[in-house]
Amino acid sequence: MLTALRKHWPEYLMEAFGLFAFMIGAGTFTTLFDYPGSPVHQAIPSEFLRRVLLGLLMGLVTAGIIYSPWGKRSGAHINPAVTIAFYRLGKIAPWDAAFYVIFQFAGAILAPIVLLLVLGGPFAHAKVHYAATVPGPEGVYVAFVAEFIITFVLMLVALCAINTKKLEHWTGACIAALIALYIAIEAPFSGMSMNPARSVGSAVTAHMWMGMWLYLIAPTLAALLATEIYMRVRRSEVTGCVKLYHDHSARCIFCDYHEGPRYPVPTANT
Repeated sequence: MLTALRKHWPEYLMEAFGLFAFMIGAGTFTTLFDYPGSPVHQAIPSEFLRRVLLGLLMGLVTAGIIYSPWGKRSGAHINPAVTIAFYRLGKIAPWDAAFYVIFQFAGAILAPIVLLLVLGGPFAHAKVHYAATVPGPEGVYVAFVAEFIITFVLMLVALCAINTKKLEHWTGACIAALIALYIAIEAPFSGMSMNPARSVGSAVTAHMWMGMWLYLIAPTLAALLATEIYMRVRRSEVTGCVKLYHDHSARCIFCDYHEGPRYPVPTANT
């Protein structure tokens, strides 16, 4: 544990910052589009159009995180369900996976606190409500199914992309496009989380835990199921690095673990 923390703490902090940045974007843009006093909200009366625009912006935020220098180094999982699924693949060491999840939750919890301090009342308004994810009018079970489906598809797309030579550098773009689509289409059913840390982070500030079990269970089960199916269908091809963008100029703690001894890490890119 201590060795992993000493060697790989920069990647852990990068994961925390990646989810922090995602949630800062989600909270800011949600306030911009949904707060009744916002001039953007007043200028765009269509709720669907506002979701489409929100989806496009969050897709860009996601792509920016994945293709950023820190995203290229940490792998930009920024989601405990994704990290757990990659751990199931045997591509990430146990303590690295544990610290990734811990730091992801830390970044997710910190972001809404910062947004509340900066945005104040508009962020806390009932129409925004800290950008918390809650089940839609159809109820928790529909929300569970929706969260399961969208996470399953996203994880399967990610696995296919990172293990296909022609697509590996487009993994981030594929994920960003799915997030944009999900926000526009699926958000009314579950709030479009796919991310246990993202939902917990908002709930801590909002003090709203309704249906939290589904946001913890559905994405994690869906990501694991997608991984199991992929391993059985294409077992011989599960060879790609579990970074969402593998930049060979950046240190890779996953390849180091998968291909040989983890410690000490190669000195060229430390």
